[in-house]
Amino acid sequence: MKTSPLAAIVALCLTSGSMMANPEVASDTRFIDNGKIKIGVDLTSGGSIFWLSELPEDRNLLNHADRGRFIQQSYYGKSDGSLWVKKPWRWNPVQGGDYKGKPAKVLESKVENDELYVRSVPVNWAGGQDLEDCRMQQWIRLEGPMVKIRYRFVYRGDIQHPAVHQELPAVFIDYALPDLVYYDGAEPWTGKPFKKDQPGWPNESRKTTENWAGFVGPDGRGVGVFFPGTDRITTYRHPGPPGPKGGGCSYFAPIRTMAIEPGTDFSYQIHLTIGSAEEMRARFAKVREADEAAKK
Repeated sequence: MKTSPLAAIVALCLTSGSMMANPEVASDTRFIDNGKIKIGVDLTSGGSIFWLSELPEDRNLLNHADRGRFIQQSYYGKSDGSLWVKKPWRWNPVQGGDYKGKPAKVLESKVENDELYVRSVPVNWAGGQDLEDCRMQQWIRLEGPMVKIRYRFVYRGDIQHPAVHQELPAVFIDYALPDLVYYDGAEPWTGKPFKKDQPGWPNESRKTTENWAGFVGPDGRGVGVFFPGTDRITTYRHPGPPGPKGGGCSYFAPIRTMAIEPGTDFSYQIHLTIGSAEEMRARFAKVREADEAAKK
């Protein structure tokens, strides 16, 4: 954010409050796979993505310890008097639900023509209200070893929110994948060496001039995300046990400064893949080349 950069983003990696009164995270799920890669959404959490695995190993590389930890949409606006535990918070539509564990509502979900579609009502992260003046949509399609995702956020409210950093999207990965990989140089897509480091806690910033980043494990393999049009991420590693439901997580989010205002209808697209950093980069380069060719 302009006045307090990235402060809001820290919230989604923390679990505060009991979830006992609400459905267990990922108790109602839907999957698609193509024999190479498998992805799953949690219909108890607004259809947020909780599972990503490479087949046939089928090991989930994402973290879904609470309603905030998924690959999911999350937006920020003005202070609204809500409290995250005891901390003053702001308007924050989250696809999965709120910090106390309240689940977001799925209005529609279907698999059609090899595409998984979800339409949902987000929840205000700290306030806990169903934000009926907002809608989130998500289209997921498998393309070989990659997942193509299109997101849409529609705001029908009448409040003008300030321009702040938005997560496009939030990405929560297993803590067992500790090394962040990305390229931050001045010669993108020329084969120059990429960076590999381990973020700390709390948020740190990285340039991503090739518009991709990922977390990899000791074997050099992990999850990568290609996010065209966004050249910076916020990232951290929250210490704790590894595993899909572990208390630790490896996190990043592509960030872009944007105001949510009356009539906002915002869409964007990302690609996910599992592999080495070299494989991620090569696959994303092909997507970029295809997109550039389509514009001509």
